[in-house]
Amino acid sequence: MRLLHTADWHLGRSFHGASLIEAQAAWVTWLVEVARETAVDAILVSGDLYDRALPPVDAVQLADEALARLVEVAPVVAISGNHDSATRLGFGSGMFERAGLHLRTDVARIGDPVLVGDIAVYGIPYLEPDIARSLLGVEERGHGPVVDAAMARIRADLASRPAGTRSVVLAHAFVAGATASESERDLAVGGAASVPASAFGGVDYVALGHLHAPQRVGATGRYAGSPVAFSFSEAGHTKSVALVHLDAVTAAELLPCPVPRPLAVLRGPLEELLHDSALADHEQSWVQVTLTDAVRPVDAMERVRARFRHAVVLAFEPEGADARDEASYAVRLKGLDDRQLAAAFVEDVRGEAPSPEEQALLDDALTARRVAEAVR
Repeated sequence: MRLLHTADWHLGRSFHGASLIEAQAAWVTWLVEVARETAVDAILVSGDLYDRALPPVDAVQLADEALARLVEVAPVVAISGNHDSATRLGFGSGMFERAGLHLRTDVARIGDPVLVGDIAVYGIPYLEPDIARSLLGVEERGHGPVVDAAMARIRADLASRPAGTRSVVLAHAFVAGATASESERDLAVGGAASVPASAFGGVDYVALGHLHAPQRVGATGRYAGSPVAFSFSEAGHTKSVALVHLDAVTAAELLPCPVPRPLAVLRGPLEELLHDSALADHEQSWVQVTLTDAVRPVDAMERVRARFRHAVVLAFEPEGADARDEASYAVRLKGLDDRQLAAAFVEDVRGEAPSPEEQALLDDALTARRVAEAVR
């Protein structure tokens, strides 16, 4: 039994203002060809088909084309991620099932598997804790308790099935111990986003989505990763999809995705970057440049783009200068999560950090925003 595991398409996303829709369309064609050539029994999509709850028209058209082409090859099981609108993605799911497209976006259907031969495939859509806990009968707040409750439903259904039934779970979550990238949206305020790998114990394969780097986690879990890079923090990734062999021993073969345009992170004085022959291979790459000149060069981006026409990020870190004085506001805020950004803004505006009471108000506001986005 072979399953093709993918996730985090983020259709509709741009790369520093440049559209990725053509690269994503080419990747869809490649994925369909791979699914056909490997004769897979099912295709798993572990959330974030879209980049936002209200995707642009061209993203919806590409998703429609992709899913229609994939179900011609094998049944497709897909869940909603934190970027998707579960309601919109789940529209027509009952009708689509008859065509082989199984959308699992409703908490009520977590214990309702898709049967592929002797394999029960369960889908856990992204669970926003403050919404899902009432639906799952959970009193405690946080991602861990709602995932535990979801898995309890799955284990109860699995126990009612014939002995030897193998199981696969699709989930969209941040599993503790995995490595994140800058391009992923935080799942919680205040660091309560992670779920222990042990929460998924007892199943043969856990097809994970949310993190954009392909990686194993726990005994049976794997993140498929995103099909293309969405930030320069992913410059070292080898994007792939997982061909899962679910036999006596579960094994996954990683199939590298095509690279539409490589990423390059360059650093040094401007004149050196413009004349270094060793950098010729990066002239057609997406480029992030950090200039270290003691004095900021005039027309720096224009001069950089004269050689690296796809340069999209330019930063200045003069050697020997005080970093806080010279670094831009964006550089100083790089890597901060939503909670830290809000606190940094307050401190920057008035000169002192939020009090504990003010931080609690900020946390409540950020949580309310997440809940509002989840129900759109």
